[in-house]
Amino acid sequence: MRINQLKVLNKDEIQSIHDSSIELLESLGVKIESEEAIKLLKEHGATIDVKEKSTFVRFPESLVTEQLKKVPDSFSLYGPDGSYQVTVNTSNLNFSTMGATVNINDSTKKKGVRKTTLEDAINHIRIVNGLEHIVCSQVDVWPHDVPFTELHCHTIREWGRHSYKPYGMACYGKTASQDMINLVSIIVDGEEELIKKPRLLGVYNPTSPLLQTKILLNGLFIFAKYNQPLLISSAASAGSTSPVTLAGTLVQTNMEVLSSIVLTQLINPGTPVLYGSTNTIMDPTNGNPAYGSIEFSLITIASAQLAHYYNIPSKGSGALTDSKCFDVQNGFERFMTLYCAASAGHNFITCAGTYETLLSESFELLVIDDEMAGIIKRGLKGISVTEETLALDQIRKVAAEKRNYLSIKHTAKNTRKEIFVPKLINREKRGIWLKNGAKDIIAVAKERVDEILETQKGPDLSSHIEKQIAQYTQIVTSRSLEDYMKLEGIDNSKGTIDVAGVKIE
Repeated sequence: MRINQLKVLNKDEIQSIHDSSIELLESLGVKIESEEAIKLLKEHGATIDVKEKSTFVRFPESLVTEQLKKVPDSFSLYGPDGSYQVTVNTSNLNFSTMGATVNINDSTKKKGVRKTTLEDAINHIRIVNGLEHIVCSQVDVWPHDVPFTELHCHTIREWGRHSYKPYGMACYGKTASQDMINLVSIIVDGEEELIKKPRLLGVYNPTSPLLQTKILLNGLFIFAKYNQPLLISSAASAGSTSPVTLAGTLVQTNMEVLSSIVLTQLINPGTPVLYGSTNTIMDPTNGNPAYGSIEFSLITIASAQLAHYYNIPSKGSGALTDSKCFDVQNGFERFMTLYCAASAGHNFITCAGTYETLLSESFELLVIDDEMAGIIKRGLKGISVTEETLALDQIRKVAAEKRNYLSIKHTAKNTRKEIFVPKLINREKRGIWLKNGAKDIIAVAKERVDEILETQKGPDLSSHIEKQIAQYTQIVTSRSLEDYMKLEGIDNSKGTIDVAGVKIE
């Protein structure tokens, strides 16, 4: 029997959250900064309301209901050469990475971390490609040694060289997003192939409370236009950017996600989306978001239930911790958040390899999380009860012949089916463990990281494709910040722009 899904809401409570979301979408609406999005919504029956220089768009229930019907309940993602395929639907389970970390573990540094580099981003892509259970990598490791406005060129090139798995990118503007589409089209031999077999997962985060920013909407339009699946996930903090009550946070973030989904379907009906949640609480003692909290997991479970209600594939976050080191807190928080997300029935679970509230990355934790993913997948399968697994004949045979179960064919036939065999976890006796160096799991994981980096090979790119990417990158690097802001239609009076929480000057 498969383990029952974790639930924190009953049917009436789910309905109440939905009804409350619709009531507020109709009466209050969501603040939208994009004129293009406002025009599209107005053409389809939305009402525009300008309040104190902010434009709120009110969504009639019929608009929301009709657009939700268009969302597919299944989609596939592919790697650069098309040989690797992962299907995401409303009933299966996949694990991925995500985080946009700015630091990486480095024990030689005083603080235990250092700023991330392009080499780290490359190694991240390569390690994910060598893991069994993590199906997709993303720009989790943001390199500091290349300009932010061109990092997508460098990371996509390295993805094409080193990975067979799909890739995730943030929707940071129409300019960079179109660059991503163009670059990947070069790698996969054309836009038609990219649209037919999507390679990119676009990451879109509404800004809480109730704000859809222009630059991210610009990117959303591009990803939806080219039929690349979109991971739509609010990242509210209950008590600061959403109501302190968890039910109130669920209502607000449901409004944010639903309004985003409606836009994707108006842009391109049938665009694949993930109903996501990275919502948590504000720690009452310091005001920081608490991703390792039990409340985070309660919200994650509830978001899976809401996604099931809408029959949309869902994204939950797991392997999250607020710990700054590799201690017991790190271990129990990352397992709790990962297990709760998986047991709730989320279909795409992100954030493997991260720690310190998504700010830092560890390759050792990445391979440990891959093993935890395998353990959890085995756990969710539960216990199979059949004539074969009840093993009555084997019990009789061993009892009659005074044999050990190790010596019978039934054991050899079923061991791998029944028992998960870990690669990192140590179950040896203490004497053997001491003889082999008394290594903790971080040391064993480091050996696994080194092994992958020594042996992993990707599809690589032809010299012709390399030349095309280099030429395109030259175009991107020639743009000034002023050019970038002009292309995005952003007011440059401040001299800075904020892209996915990163200020560019």
